[in-house]
Amino acid sequence: MRLIFMGTPDFAVPSLQKLIDCGHEVCGVFTQPDKPKGRGHKLQPPPVKELALAHGLPVYQPATLRDAAVQAQIAELAPELIVVVAYGKILPKAVLDVPPLGCVNVHGSLLPKYRGAAPIQWTVIHGEALAGVTTMRMAEGMDTGDILLQAATPVEPEETAGELFDRLKLLGANLLQETLEKLEEITPIPQKEEEATLAPMLKKELSQIDFARPARQVHDLIRGLNPWPSAYAYLDGKKLKLHASRVREGSGEPGKAFARDGGLFVYCGEGALELTEVQTENGKRMDGKSYLLGHPLQEGARFGGNGSV
Repeated sequence: MRLIFMGTPDFAVPSLQKLIDCGHEVCGVFTQPDKPKGRGHKLQPPPVKELALAHGLPVYQPATLRDAAVQAQIAELAPELIVVVAYGKILPKAVLDVPPLGCVNVHGSLLPKYRGAAPIQWTVIHGEALAGVTTMRMAEGMDTGDILLQAATPVEPEETAGELFDRLKLLGANLLQETLEKLEEITPIPQKEEEATLAPMLKKELSQIDFARPARQVHDLIRGLNPWPSAYAYLDGKKLKLHASRVREGSGEPGKAFARDGGLFVYCGEGALELTEVQTENGKRMDGKSYLLGHPLQEGARFGGNGSV
């Protein structure tokens, strides 16, 4: 099949690789422009661009798809189908109407739940027991198109958003292959709008932990913010990043830190948490036991906000 692929981050890489492996004619790869990264602000190509160039595929990086010249370029490529995986830009109607077989999107949730930019992270933050991927026919709205196929997978109790991300990107690539193989026989299913939920882009404001919340909610937030933007709290006035945790039994003043069996613990509004992976400012990640060896808790140690005790 002659197609255009549109995608940008790591999540889209296995899907493009799957199209290449299956012998599809990828006549163009559209991805976001290179962005400056690191202290030197050196331009860094998106992961999809790197894979496309490695396979000699033509790469396009327009600032917008609403430009008439870009739309004409897409039409000139004459794709039968456009495949979109985490591209990061809205496709206008002029682009959606180009391919005779339409546009197929791979989305990292079981739609209509978690429409938007961060479906995997919000799946974890909300403590969902089930995650998955959806292929859909694209429409003008944000993730509103008719469902083609879905694949579900259980979410492990301590699985981070990053770990789930790595599993779902492979699940999505396999589902894309199945979708294209069965495209003509699949009956699209309209989404139920009343069941729709949103998954907006994560903001750093989410990161500071409030231990007055139940331990389960705090735990889900910590793992949902891993690897970015990372949860944190202030322990006796010093900032501590919280990368991983485990829900434990216990009852005490929310925010009170304590050691048990060599581990670092904190009481929450309901229950307690063991902080199993933490990181001091400008330090390396370490488990709770290693942290305590270098930072023994003082009497009355507690987690507070804004650098205050």
